[in-house]
Amino acid sequence: MSPDAEARTPADRHPDGLAELLPRVHRLRDAEEGEPLRALLAVVGEQLDRVRDGVHQGYEDLFVETAAPWVLPYLGDLVGYRTLPGYERVLTTGLHGGGRAALAEAVAPRRDVAATVAQRRRKGTLHLLEELSERVADWPARAVELSRHVAHTQPVRLGVSGRRGERGRLLDLRDGSALALAGGPFDTTSRTADVRRADSARRQGGWTPAGVGLFVWRLKPYALTASPAYCVDRARNLYTFSILGNDTPLLTRPVPEPSPAHLAAVDNVPAFITRRLLHDRLADYYGPGKSLCIRRDGEDRPVPPGDIVVADLSDWRYRPGRGQIAVDPELGRIAFGARRAPRQGVWVDYHHAFAADMGGGEYERPDRGPRPDADLYRVGPGGPYRRIMDAYRAWQDDRSPGRTGIIEITHSGAYQEQLDFDLDPGDRLELRAAEGTRPVIRLLDWYSNRPDALNIRAVHADCAAHERPCVVLDGLLVAGRGINVTGPVGSVVVRHSTLVPGWSLEPECAPHSPDEPSIVLERTTACLRIEHSILGTIEVIGDEVSEDPLDIRLRDSILDATGDDRAALSAPDCRHAHAVLHLRRTTVIGEVHTHAVEFAENSVFTGRLRVARRGIGCLRHCHVPPGSRTPRRHRCQPDLAGLENAQRVRPLFASKRYGTPWYGQLADGGPEEIRRGADDGGELGAFHDLYRPQREDGLRARLAEYTPAIADAGIFFVT
Repeated sequence: MSPDAEARTPADRHPDGLAELLPRVHRLRDAEEGEPLRALLAVVGEQLDRVRDGVHQGYEDLFVETAAPWVLPYLGDLVGYRTLPGYERVLTTGLHGGGRAALAEAVAPRRDVAATVAQRRRKGTLHLLEELSERVADWPARAVELSRHVAHTQPVRLGVSGRRGERGRLLDLRDGSALALAGGPFDTTSRTADVRRADSARRQGGWTPAGVGLFVWRLKPYALTASPAYCVDRARNLYTFSILGNDTPLLTRPVPEPSPAHLAAVDNVPAFITRRLLHDRLADYYGPGKSLCIRRDGEDRPVPPGDIVVADLSDWRYRPGRGQIAVDPELGRIAFGARRAPRQGVWVDYHHAFAADMGGGEYERPDRGPRPDADLYRVGPGGPYRRIMDAYRAWQDDRSPGRTGIIEITHSGAYQEQLDFDLDPGDRLELRAAEGTRPVIRLLDWYSNRPDALNIRAVHADCAAHERPCVVLDGLLVAGRGINVTGPVGSVVVRHSTLVPGWSLEPECAPHSPDEPSIVLERTTACLRIEHSILGTIEVIGDEVSEDPLDIRLRDSILDATGDDRAALSAPDCRHAHAVLHLRRTTVIGEVHTHAVEFAENSVFTGRLRVARRGIGCLRHCHVPPGSRTPRRHRCQPDLAGLENAQRVRPLFASKRYGTPWYGQLADGGPEEIRRGADDGGELGAFHDLYRPQREDGLRARLAEYTPAIADAGIFFVT
């Protein structure tokens, strides 16, 4: 019987399916007796559904495209597939919800199993190595035969030409394009032989007669469309691509390779755009739908490429000529000439680099389906409302019990308005970004005699716990001020959002107000939940005598106090916050002073953790600095390595400044106890679910399997 025919049977997926097959007389008699037979058949039907699901899944497991993740290694074993390192841990370790499937995909990719036979037929080719990186680690890559870049003595005979005649030549200092690519994955110059191996764990070489290099890009390109540029100096018409005013390097928009045999070029990977590259290929990277685009004065038509001049705007010294617009892609800066000064604003399209889907952006976010129990109010150009508060007031007039109000922002613009949300008992409000947008809420100095935060207030103090209002912020970037929560609020959820640490940024990505909090919980009952977000300090102000501690939960997020010695969570004057903390896969930059830590796992604390009640909760697979006062610990660092190694076993970050592409990521040269210290062998902190150590191990295993035995192959991380 086909699955479609089976789906039409009366007993399928229906608790009363078997009962409906009975004659009507038996159903009537069963109803008179209280329906015991119907209840029995419902239990039997549930077991039949499970048997049917098992039979159906058994059929699906015969094909690699539809097989369950645990079946993939067995299918691969039929064709000699070798599982990647760490797969046994997937089958034996209990992981967090959804993590088991994610880790299984990281160490036994479905695409890698399906292409085993085809890959062996192409063993030893460069384009296969690039495909392996994409299939095994999900990293774009460029394979380079380094042996062809090793200089050698030229023959004396005349008439030598071509590539062989260029290997021993000196570097042409007048060839600016070649100089800009020197030392990178697209280098065309030659160099003397290197005695270091390409796979050296200390310092890589690889320029040997047998050298092969696989250059990989781990950072992802994130697009921003129709985003307002930030005006640094209105008198001189100076702007930055970033709405926060910080420098941000621009990325290329990768395009698919034309064929499997094609070797990746700079257009096929998320590479940083250099000044030389943009100067030489402006038409390839500038324009609608390309890597970057500039619009001005509200026009749909972009600035013509003929008006663009590429320049070094490091100190804003370069002044473009009349009618010209200077662009610096390495810093993300724009300078307008005297006759090209914008009058009604500047909007830009560009791509920036980051490691994961965190903090909001135009990436796809889960749980975005239609809500039948919600009323939707759209804000943006062409919508019924132009301002957030207009939509909020409309929801206040229309709200009804049991229904959620959703205010959805439909474009990646900047909203500069004072936001005050006064909520009644039973209210459910969600302020979110539409799919494919990243709106910015800039909170400015609206009042001279009181704070200008985004205020969430419960206006009635006497309401039952189940009637307390709830608020959700999803997909937003909040700058200029923080969030203030007061009154008997039920819960505040911050999901896929960024509350800029330090409120705003300086040009070098330094925080503007490093001591200011991002969230203030003032005399409230709110349960704070942070998911896949970036935020600054959390400050708790409350009555420690008559009120219970607040519940604060962080998951897959970065809590950044802008310094290891600053308080990331505390009460005023660095006292213990009256809160109970729950952490899962979180990076905490700063000190934590709290009432208790109920549970923390796979997390990193760069500053000391001090709890008032050590008898509550536990820490497992975390890093806490020496001198911390914590509840009981299980396999934490530096306890496992020993206090004598505490200075060595500490997290090293590629960058701790928000706004840089490498923000919050562990450095490659950091201790292995941190890079592989999680319960499943992954790295500690907010980027745990990227499973970078497992992907790197798998790629190295495949590189050794599919390169010739005499080859000296190694992986070079470009980003």
